[in-house]
Amino acid sequence: MKQLSGTTSSFPQIVCPFDHLFLKESGNSMTCANGHNFAVDQGIPRIVISGTQYADAFGEQWNKYRVTQLDSYTNTMISQDRLRRCLGEALWAQLSGQEVTHVLETGCGAGRFTEILLDLPGAHVTSTDLSAAVEANLLNFPQSDRHRVIQCDIHALPFHPESYDIVLCLGVIQHTPDPEKTITSLYAQAKPGGWLVIDHYTPSFSHYTKVTALLLRPVLKRLPPRIGIIATELLTKAFFPLHRLVKHKRLMQIVLSRVSPLLTYYHAYPQLNDRLQYEWALLDTHDHLTDYYKHFRTVPQIARFLSALGAQDIWITKGGNGVEARCHKPGR
Repeated sequence: MKQLSGTTSSFPQIVCPFDHLFLKESGNSMTCANGHNFAVDQGIPRIVISGTQYADAFGEQWNKYRVTQLDSYTNTMISQDRLRRCLGEALWAQLSGQEVTHVLETGCGAGRFTEILLDLPGAHVTSTDLSAAVEANLLNFPQSDRHRVIQCDIHALPFHPESYDIVLCLGVIQHTPDPEKTITSLYAQAKPGGWLVIDHYTPSFSHYTKVTALLLRPVLKRLPPRIGIIATELLTKAFFPLHRLVKHKRLMQIVLSRVSPLLTYYHAYPQLNDRLQYEWALLDTHDHLTDYYKHFRTVPQIARFLSALGAQDIWITKGGNGVEARCHKPGR
């Protein structure tokens, strides 16, 4: 397979997001019969519609912290455990077999879940992201006959509807302009009989009482991405020693987290050593303070919306980042 874009017949076709006509590769571009043209850069098709820059800070983040959350880097199973829980044992077993299962991984970032999927023999993975995070993903996991990387808008995915067996979107929907529109777009990509697997932030006491973070985010999210990285690195350098000092004192951790803008994981992931705790704090503090959109939905809200789409076998629970859910699209 060519390094270019993974557009061989082993993957669902890449089509123009405007008219759904096949995109033909020619040199460093892809063009449809109606003349819509998209660049191919570093072997990655850039099927990006102008005016979609809200994810730029994420692109900067994932290229800066390219390996931070990879299980192979942390020597943990944090990402695997989260993905397996969200997929459920039946889908996990399906992906662990030899039968080809096409997975659309939207908002792939640097590839914390790409890594796990590619370890499952049945998964043929299309990893997409709106931001330059696709470059970090490609560096971590080069394209192959089981993996391709595409930069595109989650609201204008360059595939025919109902192209994928599993559509996976973790850690993303809350950061898009319209979560319900996003879920609708993702559900449309699932084949009849296929699955949608998602998560979403839920309202929490912790979020609304992190006073310093609430004050800083409106400023930091509007900074140029590189300046935002510098700002959150300075904040982490200043506050992290306090978190490390009280890491074994749960009550003091809770009190400190109300005035500190940092996100830390001494309680959630005690298996991470101090160095990794610091790296995760750098990453997630930036994520927390520079995301342009931050939406919240409750378990009942997500359940009702999936049901309204016609989904069946809806599994939904509170966990992880908030709500975790999967659902089955009825077969014809």
